[in-house]
Amino acid sequence: MKRLLLLFAAAAFFACSPQTVADEPEVDPSSLKAIRGSIPVTENSCIYEDSPSFTLVLENPNEVDVKADINVRFDTDKGKALFTLEAGSVTVPASGSKDVDIAVTDQMEPGFYKASCFVNGRNVKALRFGIDPFDIVSAPDKQADFDQFWEDAINQLKSLDMQPRITQLPKKTGVYLVEINSVPDGLTGEPVTVRGYLAEPLDASADKKYPVLIHFEGYDSQNPTGKLSCPSGATNFIEFYFSTRGQVINNRTAGQRTDGIDQDFVNTYGDWFAFNFGQRDAYYYRGAFMDCVQAVRFVASREGADIGHIFAEGKSQGGAFSYACAALSTDYPLAGIAPGVAFLGDFPDYFEIAGWPASTAKAEAKKVWGDPDKDAAAKESMFAFLSYFDTKNLATRISCPIIANIGLKDETCPPHTNIAPYNNALTPRDKKQMYFYPDMGHDIPTGWDTKIRNFFKTLLK
Repeated sequence: MKRLLLLFAAAAFFACSPQTVADEPEVDPSSLKAIRGSIPVTENSCIYEDSPSFTLVLENPNEVDVKADINVRFDTDKGKALFTLEAGSVTVPASGSKDVDIAVTDQMEPGFYKASCFVNGRNVKALRFGIDPFDIVSAPDKQADFDQFWEDAINQLKSLDMQPRITQLPKKTGVYLVEINSVPDGLTGEPVTVRGYLAEPLDASADKKYPVLIHFEGYDSQNPTGKLSCPSGATNFIEFYFSTRGQVINNRTAGQRTDGIDQDFVNTYGDWFAFNFGQRDAYYYRGAFMDCVQAVRFVASREGADIGHIFAEGKSQGGAFSYACAALSTDYPLAGIAPGVAFLGDFPDYFEIAGWPASTAKAEAKKVWGDPDKDAAAKESMFAFLSYFDTKNLATRISCPIIANIGLKDETCPPHTNIAPYNNALTPRDKKQMYFYPDMGHDIPTGWDTKIRNFFKTLLK
């Protein structure tokens, strides 16, 4: 009888209890794992007309549904906050995902921007994107004597005896170390020796002409602690892997190179961007730009060179050299260039976006004119000096075909500075190609070398 009474009591209890007793207990929000966010890259490569629209994919790693409150903050590439878009709330299913469409209805000015996506107050994803980048205005700020300054430099270069010294590399048939003279570090003084590796097809001769491809180096881009590489041979181009004064080949001992030449080459410039900063006629990049022009003059002298089809490519500083060479090689105009993630563009905006080379420039300017952050005259003098070496100004002398690229996450050579010379070049729009890579920083995408070679080949027809 006692057992039956207990069972009855239990049945009565469950019958009278509220149904919520059987529900799952409420989850403590602090115990939940954070919602994850991603933004698929679409065919437009995060380049939009007027205003952006994209999909934010939310992933819920929890075994319960989670409410997500979404806000998106928009900033300029200079870090100025523009507005915050209240995107509402959604429920992300347990162990599932939810697509949220984000769209700005107001028109935005041409430029590059950052959208930071917040879910429940936490930044889950940032998107770098561009609005009408080919309409961004990077107004030239050339000094009155800009063209005369460079004509004088070109004439100084022409007055020199190049004196090419060509040494066959051991065990590398058709590959040579080339040494040539270039302008002094100033208006007077001894010529500077610069070097490159030349790779020629084995049947190169006066009877058969080959297009020429010059490779310009990044800011001493090859690993200084490892062995410096050199080419193994030529393709269907005559190829010249060229190093400007004090960098790469000109900055390695014999033991740091693989070319088999028993001679040390030493950098005497220190920090190249800082070298003779403020001395317009002796600045590093005046000499380096002339080195690039001398490289063109050298390859044009080779028997098998098709001087009507000389191309140049480079990444970062090498991209800047490609622009500068196209602007300044007047005797042998370049037939096309491929600047990747290019350096040295639009200094006034550059210094508002990136920490370097602004930090170096300001430190050097302080020695010459005063603190540019505190003295308006010093700031004006600094930018007037840099304007002679700004690729956005040099681009006004360029009309050849261009293929270029930009990493939207590049913090070393930001998109805004990269687009400046491209937009300012006189090259017709249908003769220019720009590729945007949303997830790329200061790098070069896989397959870029093949892409630019194919581009150059189309120009041979």
